[in-house]
Amino acid sequence: MKLNIVPSRTGIAWLKLGMRTFFKQPLALAGLFFMFMAVMTVASQVPYVGFVLAMALLPAATLGLMAATREAADGRFPMPMVLLAAFRAGKQQARAMLLLGGLYAFGFLAAMGGAYLVDGGDFARVYLGGTTPTREMMMASDFQGAMWVFIGLHLPLSLMFWHAPALVHWHGVPPLKSLFFSMVACLRNFGAFIIFGLMWLALLIMVVIAITTLGTLLGNPELAGDILFPALMLMASMFFTSLYFTFRDCFDLPAPVVEVKAVA
Repeated sequence: MKLNIVPSRTGIAWLKLGMRTFFKQPLALAGLFFMFMAVMTVASQVPYVGFVLAMALLPAATLGLMAATREAADGRFPMPMVLLAAFRAGKQQARAMLLLGGLYAFGFLAAMGGAYLVDGGDFARVYLGGTTPTREMMMASDFQGAMWVFIGLHLPLSLMFWHAPALVHWHGVPPLKSLFFSMVACLRNFGAFIIFGLMWLALLIMVVIAITTLGTLLGNPELAGDILFPALMLMASMFFTSLYFTFRDCFDLPAPVVEVKAVA
């Protein structure tokens, strides 16, 4: 395993590669993303432990989408079973991925708990979809303080888990070491990741403006609402497709194993 340092402009290449690969297999990759969302939604509905279960499955599910992207980038059609790649690589890797999921769930709950201590849970309820925010609530100093506490705690968590599932799966790195290497890779390539994030944010804003403007010009604001949600879901699918390339360029991927049969 080798850590690569890439120039900042690579962030633009990651976005382009993600979109280009998505359009190679749009039905497959979009379908797998919606399956990913469905699994997370169903898991979150389990009584008492649903949210924790969904968070624990997130690293493995993200790895499944990265494996699907690798299939599409190599010219193959990704099948639904690729989403289970994290659990089909042997018992040892499956246990490692489950441990990684448990660590992520614990870290997320800790970040949410930090926010809860600031405003008594208002931000947590809004973030988790249990409460519709009001303008007065969002302008309250406690709510904004809780939001920044959550961001401050969740950002390092995201950096630690950005590459961790792929490192565990493709390089066999132990879970705790994978968190360290992932954080180092993100920090060493900070410029590329900043450009990557800003480009996706700019694209998101442009899509939202374009759709809402179209609805206004047609005199049908409801049309914009009907189009906006599926458009954002497709963009999210493209974003997850691009994650594979951030890993591929930061770490050398092992070559696929090719079986050679002896000729009698």
